[in-house]
Amino acid sequence: MRGVRPATRGSWPLSCFALAACVTTAPNPTKDMPEIQHLAPQSPDALIGGESVALAYSGFRRGQHPDRGDGDASPTPAQVEEDLRLLNAHGVRLIRLYDSGPNSALVLDIIENRGLPMKAMLGAWLHAELSAHETCAWLTEPIPPEQLAANRARNVDEVRRAIELANRHPKTVVAVNVGNEALVTWNDHLVSIEAMVGYIKRVKDAIAQPVSTADNYVAWADHGPALMSVADFALVHTYPVWEGKTLEEAMAYTQANLGQVHAAIPNASIAIGEAGWPTVASEFGDRANEPNQTAYVAALLEYGRTHNITVFVFEAFDEDWKGDDNPDGAEKHWGLFDIDRRPKAGVASGQLLPRPAP
Repeated sequence: MRGVRPATRGSWPLSCFALAACVTTAPNPTKDMPEIQHLAPQSPDALIGGESVALAYSGFRRGQHPDRGDGDASPTPAQVEEDLRLLNAHGVRLIRLYDSGPNSALVLDIIENRGLPMKAMLGAWLHAELSAHETCAWLTEPIPPEQLAANRARNVDEVRRAIELANRHPKTVVAVNVGNEALVTWNDHLVSIEAMVGYIKRVKDAIAQPVSTADNYVAWADHGPALMSVADFALVHTYPVWEGKTLEEAMAYTQANLGQVHAAIPNASIAIGEAGWPTVASEFGDRANEPNQTAYVAALLEYGRTHNITVFVFEAFDEDWKGDDNPDGAEKHWGLFDIDRRPKAGVASGQLLPRPAP
């Protein structure tokens, strides 16, 4: 689907192969905004883990990266603990993990072994089961059938690991999302709606925590009724900046995105699985900066608080392994903290997260 964050792969799992970023032309920001269907405040019970403020977390630091075919360079246990303590000191009590591999298992172990007051939404990363080479701009060749078959086996294993981790950490894992942007045709890890429904049901039948899939608002609008036949809530991604919106248009556009999902599945609880604003991005020109990040995320978090919507801000820390070799590429600069763990303006000022106690 064009015009729905077509160039980003900002939320890869801790063990995922990194592909080169693709830059496409953003839609015209002067086009008429969609009609907003305002959501009434949800019940507090709709909050994941009882939290409205949450962060997407991936711990790769400068020079570190997931396995790209020649091995990974992963964060050490000490580095992960340092990250979690830093986030916790700023009042973060809920994080999102993207897969159920060793690094995610390490995060959960550290939270529990150190007694940190923090919960996690665990992910199960799904690899391509369909070849989206005709609709994904950076997938230029068909994925071979044998690779797709191997991916299906990998996905079954990943779902099994997610079930095991959720059951091993019943107090720390408060929800599980199966797949990340795996239903939009512009991405490179496409899974059929039938397979997705099956995977969600498999997890839901095996654990006590609520289960969903994380995807773009268009995927939820298109497939919401089928997904909610098995899912417990809708986990929606919204990225106005990727769709050419200015800061002034951004929050209204996010509300319109959520309204589109609500119209498709009016009885479903909604959480925001990803939303954010980059501070550097050659793709976005002067729209990408720290004041704009602060303004959009502050408005987003306030909307979550007043509407009992859990908001997973994308993301905790900048990650230089993402995207291509362009150091100013948007994929590298979504963090509320930079890659060296220094708070950006919104956190340093206390506008987005509480300042640590002296």
